[in-house]
Amino acid sequence: MTQATECVPCSEGTGVLDQARIEEGLESLPGWEQRDNTIFKRYAFKGFAKATQMANLVAWHSDKMGHHADISFGWGYCEVVYTSHEAGGLTENDFLCAIRLEALLD
Repeated sequence: MTQATECVPCSEGTGVLDQARIEEGLESLPGWEQRDNTIFKRYAFKGFAKATQMANLVAWHSDKMGHHADISFGWGYCEVVYTSHEAGGLTENDFLCAIRLEALLD
């Protein structure tokens, strides 16, 4: 979906993707879902330590990308949510971060 190689700063209303572009982006991200103005994935693990490691990986990745995910985790799961708060919806940045996160996990 995206040809971008790094996240770019957002501002209100700029770069928000239409529904067709969102659906196109989700086709390349198995397991990811759209929830309102976000994309979301729940990762399952056998235990707390792996879920914590995943949350730390997402935090590190988000910091490196300069585009921060919302992360929640507990015993056996880690949930990752991307949205572009400044833009008011989903942008290329959200999909770029999800694509790169999946690449880290391969």
